[in-house]
Amino acid sequence: MDLDLSPTLVIPERELGWRFSRSSGPGGQHVNTSDSRVELSWNVAESSVLSDDQRTLLLTRLGQRLVAGTVTVVASEQRSQLRNRETALRKLAELVTTGLAPDPRQRRATRPTRGSVRRHVAAKQSRSATKRNRRRPAAE
Repeated sequence: MDLDLSPTLVIPERELGWRFSRSSGPGGQHVNTSDSRVELSWNVAESSVLSDDQRTLLLTRLGQRLVAGTVTVVASEQRSQLRNRETALRKLAELVTTGLAPDPRQRRATRPTRGSVRRHVAAKQSRSATKRNRRRPAAE
């Protein structure tokens, strides 16, 4: 079962590593007998489907999550192993697509318009006058 990230990028099943273990959480007595927890690993550093630019981008952006160039995703939310497999695949796909997404456009600094500055100052003066009128009259 290959992992389709985009029309141009598909991670083949042979590059994905699966590990299964017992999961904590819901499931009653069944949880003690089945390996429903799923760990999905993918070696980013040695992947054949990535270009050099994509590889360096992922290695820098996922640097905190990588162990020896491998990213690992864990899924144990569901009771069944099959659902946890689907969840793990979805998590890995989201992680990789966000890692490969282009940087957002940089914000251009702008100045407030003359009218907005005028309205801002007028509102401050109005608020100041309201508070000034609440004060106790000065004794003369």
